[in-house]
Amino acid sequence: MAKYLVKRIGFIIVSLFLIITITFFLMQAAPGGPFASERALPPAIEEQMNEAYGLNDPLHVQYFDYLLSAITFDFGPSFKYAGQEVTDIIKRSFPYSLILGLEAIFIALSIGVLLGVIAALKHNRFGDYTAMVIAVLGISVPSFIMATILQYIFSIQLSVLPVARFESFAHSILPAVALATTPLAFIARLMRSSMLEVLNSDYIKTAKSKGLSQRVVTYKHGIRNAILPVISYLGPLVVSILTGSFVIEKIFGIPGLGSEFVESVTNRDYTIIMGTTVFFSLLLLFSILIVDLIYGLVDPRIKVARSGGEK
Repeated sequence: MAKYLVKRIGFIIVSLFLIITITFFLMQAAPGGPFASERALPPAIEEQMNEAYGLNDPLHVQYFDYLLSAITFDFGPSFKYAGQEVTDIIKRSFPYSLILGLEAIFIALSIGVLLGVIAALKHNRFGDYTAMVIAVLGISVPSFIMATILQYIFSIQLSVLPVARFESFAHSILPAVALATTPLAFIARLMRSSMLEVLNSDYIKTAKSKGLSQRVVTYKHGIRNAILPVISYLGPLVVSILTGSFVIEKIFGIPGLGSEFVESVTNRDYTIIMGTTVFFSLLLLFSILIVDLIYGLVDPRIKVARSGGEK
């Protein structure tokens, strides 16, 4: 286990180095500069600002300075928000994204697994067709379209939920549902196919022949093995939730990290763009590692490490 963790952490460090490097040079390759869009900014003032933020230094100097700062999670000051550090902006806005993401993951997992199990148990019957229609709609309709539909129905027409902002639990319901729709549909289809395969396996037939009830066979033997592909999907699920939150937070006016990222792109605030990219990448890399460890705990047949290396 120790060797496996050291190896995976080494991969994470290398991946972060590549992400920081690529992000830095992409920002440098972008046309213009962070102060080029300022209206009526005199050239002398723009030159002073570039000098103050170190943008006139040679490229390799800027790169190594940023690399050293990123190692200590110091992403520098914002170019657009005077007196604010990127780290402070992340600390302020990330809790909103975290709460929204956790709600969306819970909705996607719980309802997706439930629909997949129902579809498998009611194979080629009404329950199966209904669950799969929901899944197809969830995959077909983009999250930003779903967000506007939910706002129109539940906020404008029915007036039962707030249309925007993030001031209470009620404000988080619609954006969490909109964010969870696509991964929910994918989980339902994945769970259905996996559950059908498990229910047709020999050990399930043996369990039924021993007189075990349908409930015991389904919950104790079926779901535990069928859910393994869903656990493998948790890593990409975190990716889809985090990247999807960029647009959803903007639509619902949530002051989360995704909304800050969209604003930074519009404002050409390069330090926030690079800081949030590195931060999200770090979260995703560690989430994939945690999913791999959970996978080994759920299925005892799978070992994350062996004496001779990774299995």
